[in-house]
Amino acid sequence: MEHTKYLIAGSSHAALEAINAIRMHDAEGPITVVTRDSYLPYSPTVLPYVVSGKSAPARIFLRDDDFFARNKVSYRPESGLKALHADRNSVELADGSSVVYEKLLLATGASPAIPPIPGIDTVSYHVLRTLDDALKLRGAIAESKQAVVLGAGLVGMHAAENLVKAGASVTIVEMSDQLTSGYFDKVAADMIEQAFRDAGAKIMTGSRVVRLEPSAAGAKLTLENGTTLEADLLLVATGVKPNMGYLNGSGVEHAQGILVDDRMQTTAANVWAAGDCAQARGFFTGTKVMNAILPDATIQGRVAGMAMAGDPGLKDYAGGVPLNTYHFFGRHAISVGSSTVPEGGEMVTRFDEKTGRYLKAIFAPDGCLTGIFGVNEFFDGGVMAQLILRRIDLTPLRERFVANPLAVGREIMSQTWR
Repeated sequence: MEHTKYLIAGSSHAALEAINAIRMHDAEGPITVVTRDSYLPYSPTVLPYVVSGKSAPARIFLRDDDFFARNKVSYRPESGLKALHADRNSVELADGSSVVYEKLLLATGASPAIPPIPGIDTVSYHVLRTLDDALKLRGAIAESKQAVVLGAGLVGMHAAENLVKAGASVTIVEMSDQLTSGYFDKVAADMIEQAFRDAGAKIMTGSRVVRLEPSAAGAKLTLENGTTLEADLLLVATGVKPNMGYLNGSGVEHAQGILVDDRMQTTAANVWAAGDCAQARGFFTGTKVMNAILPDATIQGRVAGMAMAGDPGLKDYAGGVPLNTYHFFGRHAISVGSSTVPEGGEMVTRFDEKTGRYLKAIFAPDGCLTGIFGVNEFFDGGVMAQLILRRIDLTPLRERFVANPLAVGREIMSQTWR
């Protein structure tokens, strides 16, 4: 049975940031990384670009073998967690081996959430969460003439655009009343929808699939209103769910995700969690939320790594702030923070119909920014998130800020960022 000081389960952003944080304080303690993936580390966010051909699969890896050698890390692919025995500081892996650890980080990410549609197990469909998924989808897109995408989140919309550009007839089916409902408001969503319609895609919002069955084309979909659709390529992009099956019987408390405190500690001794599998405190509500975005995964991974190594410079996690960017048909959209106007707060919007530039900024009663959203509007999402987290009063600069959030945001941070 293998023994290690630091065991990290998972290999994407949270895991890699934890390695960096551990090595900043502990240069020698043995680190073992186990992952269900077959490859070197990569980001799920790059997969749409693998599908489109913009990113070559061989060039997407975040770290190479030399990185693990230099940092004295044992990297074990195809070794996902099978079971966690927190009471005795050990795990069972999918390859049949076991590892005893002193400190464990669960950074196991998420998997596609497959909706319980009757007949879904009788048809072939694609998902997009791993590199293998992306390679299979890229091959299928080249052959598709009639595609249906279930779900209008960012994964589904990226894939739909690739299908449109490949010449397929594309229908997007979404249960919500608008596209990208988890990211953008109705104005922004309508702009995104119009871009897709102009490119030839069909959009069916407020629609629910009630049955799937095999057909000559590949799959037949029946909607709640009786409409039927045929697809030679079906992509299911209806969200993700954290990978937590290995927790059964572990005693680690979990809800939507693995529950953690502000140092990413779980309810079990010597066990931390970070990234898409962790449910941590939200910045706006104080309640524990899922915030499965890349920037938060790196922050959580850093906090967890510092906590595991006992780094005295550790600061508590400030809370999750949503941040999403989306590029579509040569345009871009970005959302940072909360879309809810706080009591006594104010929402400021501007829209230039000629240029298609749209901006919405939300301010708390004390003048602090709580959310900013734009289409074809240029600002730095990371800077905006810091303005929110640092609760900087923008009242004296509000007019200038709304007119040019990119320049004014950077100006503020150059003066206050320490």
